[in-house]
Amino acid sequence: MGPTIHDVARLANTSKSTVSRYLNGQKVKRATQEALDRAIEELNFHRNANARRLVMDKTNTIGVVVDNISNVFYSGIIRGIEIVAGRRGFNCIFYSWTSNYGSEREFLSLLYEGQVDGLILVSFQKRTEEDLAEFRDSAYPIALVGDHGEMEGLMSVDVDNAAGLEEIVSYLHGLGHREIAYIAGPPHAGASKYRLKGFRQSMEALGLAANPAWISESDWSNQGGYEAMRKLLKVGGFTAVVASNDETAIGALRAIQEQGLSVPSRLSLVGFDDISISEWVFPSLTTVRQPFQEIGMLAADGLFRRIEGEYESVDSRSFSLLKPHLVVRDSCDRPTSI
Repeated sequence: MGPTIHDVARLANTSKSTVSRYLNGQKVKRATQEALDRAIEELNFHRNANARRLVMDKTNTIGVVVDNISNVFYSGIIRGIEIVAGRRGFNCIFYSWTSNYGSEREFLSLLYEGQVDGLILVSFQKRTEEDLAEFRDSAYPIALVGDHGEMEGLMSVDVDNAAGLEEIVSYLHGLGHREIAYIAGPPHAGASKYRLKGFRQSMEALGLAANPAWISESDWSNQGGYEAMRKLLKVGGFTAVVASNDETAIGALRAIQEQGLSVPSRLSLVGFDDISISEWVFPSLTTVRQPFQEIGMLAADGLFRRIEGEYESVDSRSFSLLKPHLVVRDSCDRPTSI
């Protein structure tokens, strides 16, 4: 990794926030400016980006990067970003890893080359510490949606995945369920880790055992949910299934029905996310709703506050954790063991 904002600050004998202000076009004392220019020159710190600062160009455009453009719930997040950008008089350009670059970090070149004034990085995959550190140390406006690795100093927005699982497990427990199976998401996804952790903690808090034989794994697709559910049905003994996203739950629903079992009279089923199709499957899916549009709006608002210099630096308070809420439909009932 190249020189960071910390290196510039140390060499110039000043603070990280002062370096950030300077690189974003704000005035600093003449002596500080000279020290920063010497440090930037010596370290060869993003020379193209520094040139952009000197000419004070602005694009009035932000970049929004998603890990997979086909992800069905990104539309709500993007809509929230667009609403805030429109109010600020900014345009949005959308990028996907699959069509442009191999990782989020490569998109930082859009900032360094002056193509956009800020970036919102949207991904529910697990981010590496190296990537997170580079986002944190960048002198440029960046906001994250999704995994932030519990690293302070990042501007980020996420849903409280553990709280969502607590709502689900408490609801099923209230119906009388004690034997509850779980279909986890892919291990590389940060949200998957927090949801599985939330499931186990919620079960333990209620004095219930999270039976390892009743925990299966999917890739968060319909097909993955279908295959994971078929494996669980071979084990049996549970009365309810929690799927870690709605697409998985819909695949699981088909596997259950193919075995001649009825939802919810024989098995209760719950998802996570509340994508639009969830209320149209039969039976309609009980799930927890993520506030997708609010997530996008909060991320965009934080980004624009940095772009427009409304605060100097990012601190641990810049992390927003939004709580999802339970949406009760027709896929759950009192227990009948299989």
